[in-house]
Amino acid sequence: MTSSKSSAILIVGAGTWGCSTALHLTRRGYSNVTLVDPYAVPSPISAGNDVNKIVEQGQFSEGDDEAWVSKTLLNAANEGWTSDPVFKPYYHDTGYIVAASSEDGLKQLYDRERPDLNKEFVALEDAEAFRNTMPKGVLTGDFPGWKGLYKSTGAGWVHARKALVSCAEEAKRLGARFVVADVKELLVEGGDVRGVRLKDGGRGREMRADTTILCAGANSDQLLDFRGQLRPTAWTLAHIQMTADETRLFKNLPVLFHIEKGFFMEPDEDKKQLKMCDEHPGYCNWLKKPDGSRVSVPLAVNQIPVDAERRCREFLRETMPQLAERPFCFARLCWCADTPNRSFLIDRHPEYRSLIVGCGASGHGFMHIPTVGGFLVDALEGKLDGRLKESFRWRPETAVGRDWENTQARFGGPNAIMDLQTVKEWTRIPPEQAAARL
Repeated sequence: MTSSKSSAILIVGAGTWGCSTALHLTRRGYSNVTLVDPYAVPSPISAGNDVNKIVEQGQFSEGDDEAWVSKTLLNAANEGWTSDPVFKPYYHDTGYIVAASSEDGLKQLYDRERPDLNKEFVALEDAEAFRNTMPKGVLTGDFPGWKGLYKSTGAGWVHARKALVSCAEEAKRLGARFVVADVKELLVEGGDVRGVRLKDGGRGREMRADTTILCAGANSDQLLDFRGQLRPTAWTLAHIQMTADETRLFKNLPVLFHIEKGFFMEPDEDKKQLKMCDEHPGYCNWLKKPDGSRVSVPLAVNQIPVDAERRCREFLRETMPQLAERPFCFARLCWCADTPNRSFLIDRHPEYRSLIVGCGASGHGFMHIPTVGGFLVDALEGKLDGRLKESFRWRPETAVGRDWENTQARFGGPNAIMDLQTVKEWTRIPPEQAAARL
C-alpha cells in the first residue's frame, strides 16, 4: 500500500519520532501532513524535552544482521548530527568516557565499545586517569573500583530540546500542521484505522486521514493493543544549579557515563544547570487490568523517588563530591517504551493497513531524531531495506510469555526493574530552589 504525496497523513504524537517523521515526509514532498499532540512542541512529557542527550558510536562485528542494523542506524544518525543544518548546531563533539565496576558491567562495556577495533580509546585504570580527562577542579572524587575508556572525539552530547524544536519548526516551514488536542482513541471503521477521535470536551471530534502514523512514545499502547511488545519504562534525572564560574569551568567536557552508576554532561548554558542521571534498569508503574493482567502506565511527575536521589548523590560523591550535597533544582521521570529485544518497532500494522507504528525507542531513540523519520517514511512507502524491515517488524510472538522483570542488559541500583507503586517517598523540590540560593 502506498500513499500519494497529497494523501492526508496524520501523525499521533509530536515528540521526537513524530517530529522527525513530519520533517522527512515534508522533505519528500508530502503536502498534507498533520501532527496531533496534547501539548505544543516541546511537550513537557516528551522524553526529547531535555537539556541534553548522549550521542555515541559503537563498533560491531561483521556478518550479523542485528549488528549491521545497529551500525546502519548509528552511522545515519551521526551523519545527520554532523551535516544536517536542522540538527548540526546542537551537536557537541566533546568526547566520551564510559566506565563500569563489576565484572559483568566491564564485560558489557568492552563488548559494546570494542576498544580492540576502536583505537581512539584510551584505557582509564585509576582515579588520577579519570580526573585528568577534565579540567582541574571538575572531577575531584576517588572513583572507587572504576575502570573505563576515554576518547576525545567522535562522540558527545546534543541539546535535545533545541534540536526537537528545530526539527518541528523546519517541518512546519515545509508545510506540516501542528494541532494541540488530546487523542481519545484511534478511529476504526471497516476494519481499518481512519484517523483519531479526540477527547475534545466530550464532543468526540474526529480527525480523519488516509494514513495514520502512531508515534506516541511510551503512551502508544494506551491507543493500540501491542500484544505485549511495549513496556513503558521510566528513568530518573535531576538538575543542579551551577554558578557562572562553574558553568565556564565545566564547558566542553566529555560525557561521563558509568553504566552501573550514572552519567552527566556539561551544564546547560541558558539556565546554568547541570543534568545528571542515576543508572538503573528502570521504573515501571504497574496497574492491574480488568482481566487480572498488569500494565505499566506512564506517570508524569516532576520529582523522583528518594532512592533515586540517594543514588544520584552517591554517584556525585564518587566523581564530584563538591556537588554531592547541593540541592536539586529540578527532577523528573523520563519515559520510554521497551520492546522485548530493544529493537525499534517501525512497521505497517498487519490488520489495520492504513496504520503505521513508530515506537519502541527502548531508551536509545532520541539520538536518531535526525534520521528515524526517514525510516518511518520508508516503511510507509514500502522501501525499507530487508534487514531493517526484519529488525523493525511487528513481532508479537517475541512477547509471548514475556518476562516483565527482564532488565534487558541494563545495570545499576538494585539491578532490577522497580515499581513506582511501591515508592514510599518522593523528593520535594520547589521550582528554582537552588537558583534562589546562588
